[in-house]
Order: sequence, then structure tokens, then C-alpha cells
Amino acid sequence: MKTDGTIEGKLRARLLLARRTEDDRLMLSDAVLRAALDGSRPLRPAERAALQASPLTTRRLRTLALERRAAHAAARVAANETWHGSAGMLRAADSAQALTELATDDRCWRLHFVAGGEGGGGPRVILQLLPDAPFAARLLREAPLLRVLDGAGTVLLAGRLDRDGELEGGWPAADAPAAHFQRHGAAFSVQPATPA
Repeated sequence: MKTDGTIEGKLRARLLLARRTEDDRLMLSDAVLRAALDGSRPLRPAERAALQASPLTTRRLRTLALERRAAHAAARVAANETWHGSAGMLRAADSAQALTELATDDRCWRLHFVAGGEGGGGPRVILQLLPDAPFAARLLREAPLLRVLDGAGTVLLAGRLDRDGELEGGWPAADAPAAHFQRHGAAFSVQPATPA
């Protein structure tokens, strides 16, 4: 039988959680445990020792971790159901050289800018839905009509995502992407489009 780190880790966790000690009590507050879970404040050595010495505190940490995981899952489901658009901005660093990529603030979409090829075609813009976006599965399944707007509301790209989660088209503006975004509010958005 093959044993890997996952099975050994699960066995270790079960043994630790099943352990009981006399006069055990919670050694750390929920606030300290939550801060350790979200990474905002690591446990100090004395707190780590208290956690390891108290099975009750270890079980409480596990309960809080499971609650946190469930809350994140619920938030992802809610985001999946309620996506109405994403926005992004041209950052100062983006305008220093030729613009090749922009991302939305929610980190769910990327705009890639590709120079024209040898065949004489002009520059291209590619909208990419990132696979870890909470609404990615729904958008790929439903294939709604999408549009990319600049900060002035001009449509830069419109259409449906392909199976890879991308939508590609020619760059519609006469000027380069960085200059265009600078002139039009230094912002962009990705939105569901209503069919005309």
C-alpha cells in the first residue's frame, strides 16, 4: 500500500484531535486563532506551544478553519451568481513602456495586447477569463455576450468567450493601447452585454 504525505497528515490530525487531557481548557482566544488562520498575525512561540499542549484549543482551531473555509466557499458561490462586471485601471508603471497586459482589480480578467504579425495584421487585443475566477465555470457554460469598455465608455472588444475562456479581436483604436487608455480615463471594464 502506497502512503503519501496526505494520508499521513490526515492520520496525524485525527490522532491529535482525538487526544484528551485532564483539565484541558481553551488556551488561546478566537481572535488570536483567527488572526493565525488569515495570516495577519502568526502565532508566537509560547502560543504555538499552548496550541500543541491543548487538544481542546487544537479542536477549536480546526472548527474555526472549517468555518472559514465554508464562508469562503459561500462567498465564491455568491460571486458566481452576482457577477455584473469587473473594472481595472492603467497603472503608472503600465505607461512607462509598451503595454502588453492589464488586469481587473478583482483579478478575474486580463487584457493582453499583441503587436501585429508579419502577415500585415494590426495589433490584437485578447480578453482572458482567469480559471480561478469564482464565476468562470458559469460564464464558460452560459457563454454570455461580453464587452470591454475603456474609461470613456467606448467598446474596445465584444463577443463571446471561446472554450479556453478567451475573446480575441483587432485593436480598434488608431493609437497604441497605453496612449489610448491614458486619453480615456486610464480605466477599463469587462461587462456582460445586452444583445442589440
